[in-house]
Amino acid sequence: MIHIVLYQPEIPQNTGNIMRTCVATGSKLHLIRPLGFRLDEKSIRRSGVNYIDQLEYAVYDDFEEFKEKNPGDYYYFTRYGHQPHTSFDYSDSSRDIYLIFGKESTGIPKEILKQDLQHCMRIPMTENVRALNLANCVAICTYEVLRQQNFGTLLREEPHKGKDYLERD
Repeated sequence: MIHIVLYQPEIPQNTGNIMRTCVATGSKLHLIRPLGFRLDEKSIRRSGVNYIDQLEYAVYDDFEEFKEKNPGDYYYFTRYGHQPHTSFDYSDSSRDIYLIFGKESTGIPKEILKQDLQHCMRIPMTENVRALNLANCVAICTYEVLRQQNFGTLLREEPHKGKDYLERD
């Protein structure tokens, strides 16, 4: 299973977009406190999530609690990483893969990253941009894992209008 981990997310709209991505990809979301927003239904709906009832998620008080409850393969996304996100093998869909992203303003703390440097990575980009939007990073990296797993059980055709929609008059 793919797990998306947000370490102290600050912006509700980013988290709302990430929640939608998790529902679309069948990924589980893990939120590590403190959060920069309230997690009640009214606040989350305001940030654009209409699928909260279909989202599998958990909230933790700190990173240590998260680690205690979630064994698996951890991958850390940081602008200080030396390897691109595509350089890892995520093809074994029987493994629990945790994609860990830091807060929008400061990222993942250095003391956490230093514990697992071989799994610190970055999304390649020009020197003109410090970092991409958090929700975009999550989508890019989640779909790389899914691509390597041949998209698992995700639908390859639009289910509502039919696979021949483009051919019909």
